[in-house]
Amino acid sequence: MKTYLGLVAVSVFLLSCTNTDRDNPNDERAINYIGKSSAEGLSSGVETGDYPSSSSVVYSSSSVKPSSSSVEPSSSSVVPSSSSVEPSSSSAEPSSSSVAPSSSSVVLSSSSNAVSSSSSYGGLCAGFDGAKRLHYGKEKEQFCDERDGKKYVYVQIDTQTWMAENLNYAASGSKCGDYDSYLSDNNTAYCDTYGRLYNWATVMGFESSCNTSTCSSQINSPHRGICPEGWHIPSDAEWDVLVTFAGGSSTAGTKLKAKSGWNGTDEYGFSALPGGNGLFQQHDVFFTSVGSHGYWQSATEGNTSNGVWGQNMNTIRNSNVNRGNFGKSHLYSVRCVRD
Repeated sequence: MKTYLGLVAVSVFLLSCTNTDRDNPNDERAINYIGKSSAEGLSSGVETGDYPSSSSVVYSSSSVKPSSSSVEPSSSSVVPSSSSVEPSSSSAEPSSSSVAPSSSSVVLSSSSNAVSSSSSYGGLCAGFDGAKRLHYGKEKEQFCDERDGKKYVYVQIDTQTWMAENLNYAASGSKCGDYDSYLSDNNTAYCDTYGRLYNWATVMGFESSCNTSTCSSQINSPHRGICPEGWHIPSDAEWDVLVTFAGGSSTAGTKLKAKSGWNGTDEYGFSALPGGNGLFQQHDVFFTSVGSHGYWQSATEGNTSNGVWGQNMNTIRNSNVNRGNFGKSHLYSVRCVRD
């Protein structure tokens, strides 16, 4: 009996040694063993302060999930290590945000290009499609003067491209003649048909003193003057190229004149019309020769200080183109030639 009771006592002792509920922190079999607790802490994402390198990884996760940042204060010893990681992440975020403004600036740039394109192409010419226009029996290419929205037809003749109608730009000093009385300077119906008339200084964009004195040093080659952008006032030499191509001064007149308005054949689409001229006398302008003469000036000064070389076609000598020294102060038509 004593032996049996001894065996029972030994068994109870052994069972107590294997109890997993023991609380000895130094016993690796105990539930509160420090090593086990630390391992569980890491797997659950709770910082213990014993594994800085691992805790830095935990912080990296917290930078992705801000909600876990509530755990950060649990260990002040880890915060410095983690905060060193946070600026790195935050610095990456501004970098991303800096891309957004860049994209925004691209949008603005495109927008500004659209506006620029619209204004350079349109302005007063918005919606202009450049389609050909029937002009005195011939279909011709046309362009739009962006300064005032007027549309002009043009034609290529040999190596040159000429406006196929007279300039009708209302520059200061220009005049509209009167088809009937020749005395008015504001008859827009005249200008719609024949264009406006200009003195030489106005044509060239010079001071009025250039009408009575030489200003050759101010003449460019080519010289735009009052022509639209991309066009210029033809020189005397450029007029000569045209007249020569059309058969010379004794026959070119017929070929360059429009069929309507007088007796031309308009072989090349130049469509010259008899717009007359304005004679400047004692501060008044008298319009003459409408329907019988056409006068066109050049950018080349004549053989006198108050003269400019120009071309005249008329109904008296039907086939001729007559080159002459025109008075700069008088008013004549203008044809522009492309640069």
